[in-house]
Amino acid sequence: MPLRDTLARVDADLAAGRVPVARQRLRGLVSSFPHDLMLRQRLAEVYRLYGEPAEAGRWMYLDQDRDAAETSAFEARYLTAPQRMRALAWQGPESLAQTAFAREQLAAVRAACSEAMGRPVDWDTVPSGWKEDGSGTSLADFLAGAGCLVAVLAFLAIWVNGLVALFD
Repeated sequence: MPLRDTLARVDADLAAGRVPVARQRLRGLVSSFPHDLMLRQRLAEVYRLYGEPAEAGRWMYLDQDRDAAETSAFEARYLTAPQRMRALAWQGPESLAQTAFAREQLAAVRAACSEAMGRPVDWDTVPSGWKEDGSGTSLADFLAGAGCLVAVLAFLAIWVNGLVALFD
């Protein structure tokens, strides 16, 4: 569906109170047109309707007229440069950005991510292990999962041993 038609549907959805549907349409458009700052602004407006300043700040991060409180909320939710890089959902080089401010923001996030990762990164190879919600996989996550697995296996061993003893 052409961009203009989808935006008309977004407007109709919002007018009818179908905010979740409008949000999904806009998320799809941002995914298809990641360089369009107007689409990011529209998505931020929808997140404001939800009362989600971190997500509004996420989608306004490349806009010079962004709200400082929303930007702070975004940065608090996505604490590290790799998390922010992933959350911004940019594709391609910074030169594709429509404004100098957006290019500077993207370059700063990419540089910080490269420093954090200890190697150069680019927007087409966002570091793996960083989820969209800002949480990252880590050694602590792995150990917690391994600990749960050991506990389940120990329980099963005790249970099976109890069954064997019952039938002896």
